[in-house]
Amino acid sequence: MADATGPLVRRDTERGITTLTLDSPANRNALSARLRTDLADGLAAAMADDAVRAVVLTGAGPAFCAGADLKEVAAERAGRAPDPSAPGMADLFAAIMAAPKPVVAKLNGPARAGGIGLVAAADLAFAPDGTTFAFTEVRIGVVPAIISVPVAARMHDRHLARYFLTGEAFDAAAAAEAGLLTAAVPADRMDAEVGAVLDGLRAAAPTALARTKEVLATARGVRPADRGAALREMAETSRAFFASDDAAEGRAAFFEKRPPRWVL
Repeated sequence: MADATGPLVRRDTERGITTLTLDSPANRNALSARLRTDLADGLAAAMADDAVRAVVLTGAGPAFCAGADLKEVAAERAGRAPDPSAPGMADLFAAIMAAPKPVVAKLNGPARAGGIGLVAAADLAFAPDGTTFAFTEVRIGVVPAIISVPVAARMHDRHLARYFLTGEAFDAAAAAEAGLLTAAVPADRMDAEVGAVLDGLRAAAPTALARTKEVLATARGVRPADRGAALREMAETSRAFFASDDAAEGRAAFFEKRPPRWVL
């Protein structure tokens, strides 16, 4: 558990996977200025480390993330702004979504409001069956504006409208059905489920992973009128990667019945 002055995000790396643990359980890992700064720093360090293949985002204590730190919001409204150099929530979500390495959210408990933005910004997200979610903004007189960008990229329109407009709580199974989660998992299977995914990422070529993240983002945003151009761009990407050194190594490993050199 973090102390009053220590970091609010713990960073551990094992077999090419960096785990960033939100460690401010006293306020349910709310996105305070300190926590946002520590999380952004941890993410940047993982992205800059060639030995890191992917990032896991999780939390300490009974909750994953309660969203905005309402005490800081009140202080700011009273003219006592927190650290002005801290990244905003918009900066944090953008950094996760644009990260060149996969980010996997492994929830340890409920997420609310801006905390769900972290879940949606991640590439993959898993939560125990008993986890609950809620976009509580409308119930305290505000709007889920910033988080609408990552969340709308994941959730189906009708589900999104219902949960944004009502602020009602929904469980992990409903979150998976709505597209927010990759899967709702029995609590005693979480480590095994996420571990299998991480082993899959360890087996992937790093350059291919980074470009595949870009391809996914591009494909999601293509308008019908632009599909021809997008297909031509993707054909060029495909040709370039089939001609790459990694592709040659992948083919050689396949025929020689051995793991490629990048497998961790």
